[in-house]
Amino acid sequence: MTQPARHRISDLSAEKRALLARRLRTRAADEATRPDRYDAVILGGGAAGLTLALHLRRARPGIRVLVAERQEHPVPEAAHKVGESTVEIAAHYLRDVLGLREHLETRQIRKFGLRMFFSDDDNTDIAGRVELGSSVFPPLATYQLDRGRLENELGAVCSREGVDFLPGSKVLQVEFATDGSHHRVRLLADAQERDVRARWVIDATGRSHFLERRFGLRKEVGHKANAAWFRLGHPIDLGTWSDDPDWHARIRQGRRELSTNHLMGPGYWVWLIRLASGSISIGIVAEAGTHPFEDFNTLERALDWLRAHEPQCARAVEEHQDKIQDFRVMKDYSYSCDQVYDGRARWCLTGESGIFLDPLYSPGLDLIAVSNGLVADLVTRSLDGEDVAVRASVHDALFRRVTDMWLAVYENQYALMGNARVMVSKVIWDTAFYWGVFGLLFFQGRFPRVADSPSVAADLERLADISNRVQAFFREWAAIEDSPLEARFVDLYSPLDFMVKLHAGMADDLPDDRFPERFSANTTLFAQLAGQLITAVIDAHGGRYGDDRVIAQVQSWQRDPLIADLIAVHRRERHHSPTSEGWIALRAPGAGEGTAGHDGNGADSMEQHSSEVSYV
Repeated sequence: MTQPARHRISDLSAEKRALLARRLRTRAADEATRPDRYDAVILGGGAAGLTLALHLRRARPGIRVLVAERQEHPVPEAAHKVGESTVEIAAHYLRDVLGLREHLETRQIRKFGLRMFFSDDDNTDIAGRVELGSSVFPPLATYQLDRGRLENELGAVCSREGVDFLPGSKVLQVEFATDGSHHRVRLLADAQERDVRARWVIDATGRSHFLERRFGLRKEVGHKANAAWFRLGHPIDLGTWSDDPDWHARIRQGRRELSTNHLMGPGYWVWLIRLASGSISIGIVAEAGTHPFEDFNTLERALDWLRAHEPQCARAVEEHQDKIQDFRVMKDYSYSCDQVYDGRARWCLTGESGIFLDPLYSPGLDLIAVSNGLVADLVTRSLDGEDVAVRASVHDALFRRVTDMWLAVYENQYALMGNARVMVSKVIWDTAFYWGVFGLLFFQGRFPRVADSPSVAADLERLADISNRVQAFFREWAAIEDSPLEARFVDLYSPLDFMVKLHAGMADDLPDDRFPERFSANTTLFAQLAGQLITAVIDAHGGRYGDDRVIAQVQSWQRDPLIADLIAVHRRERHHSPTSEGWIALRAPGAGEGTAGHDGNGADSMEQHSSEVSYV
């Protein structure tokens, strides 16, 4: 009987074993340098695939990467893909991790933050709407992206830096090896079939869902919404929609037109995003049950929809209707996935090939950044000889847990968009949570290492519970909140001490041993803020004894153990670590209308109106 190879090798002398090891290393090196052998083949060369290729080259300069992209390059500017707005994670990823600072600062637009205008009557006067946004530029820059321009730059940089980039190629087949050898990828490029081999295969094909469909991984979610958008070749300036001097005086620095502008209404929002190419992107996003997709799924219907819901926007478009460059739609755009990484089989999904949540707050490139970091961690460790099967399972569970938390921000929440009073607090909470949790983890390079710190992992679970409960609380509050919020300016950033601290804190130079302490402090802060919000709402509505529905809801909150815990944290922390009160706009019992942020003249009015607002 033939003995197993390990027994035969053990019988060799030390000299012969060393010779055999050298021969095996030489053979492996020869395999690795063959022109059809790659460490990673990335299917899809949009933003997700090209940023991952560049990320891998930055992390391991000698890595061999091939990107197969169906579309020819260069791609058109302006009339291209949705996803023009970045927030802090994506901006940091593109600028600092991938080294695209010069491109972002010279070829794209610095963004003037997020800005929302909530519905007022017939929406014919933007100065009469509640406005939420920044009055100054926050210090950590974000950008409005012409996606075609960005992807052309990424393709050029990848090619210069040694990535084999094949635009105009089609993936025909992937055969996964089960014995640890290279996978086989069959491509069609330049009208010829080409076979390549890869240690790892990463699907970045977006909504083609190449591997997700093959493995049956798609997971439906409860969030049902649709979108339609177009580009217009004229720089519409929302800042010209009113001549009111007080309205203009609110902004101390920057121009409204450079914000990611949102026109908000019941069950919908409309975006306006300026692009560096001179065009503007305008999109309608609406919850399916309130605004049927068929009401805006063609250009003509979309313009009619704007006339009905956002007439000022519609008039601005009509003035330059001959310059409309394209029209796109996405029906039922939100979905998830049962698995995104497999370390044993050596495949991953990144970008929209696996999970897409919602365009509100611009999370698409953020999730690409987080996912690419986890993928790069697995690929590079694997190439160094580490068995990453368990680590991939941990990364997979983490990413899907994070996206589930993120999804709760949107699921069943679109109905709140018509309630400015509730949405003011929700947007500030959502932004603070993004900066203080996801942003901090990403800027500090901690996503791949969450499981390495039991305290951080435990705090993240605690934060998930807090976040999910607060999102449900917003719905419950909106169901009993029938008091409209009068026109005012709510400053998202400058007057709110915790917002300033959380924003700047993302980029702090934190030693590894200090991170768990900071993350724990942020966890306590969010428990405190949640307790502050809930206490204020209970105090504002607890005296409505004539409304059985309101009293039943208040009593339900008072019986909730998690809410009791959050209120206890608020009461404990408020004495030695007080937080701003201006993020909660409530009518005090028996008093006049309260306020949050600034008044119509742009002056800080939190102190002026403190006696009118119910806080604890």
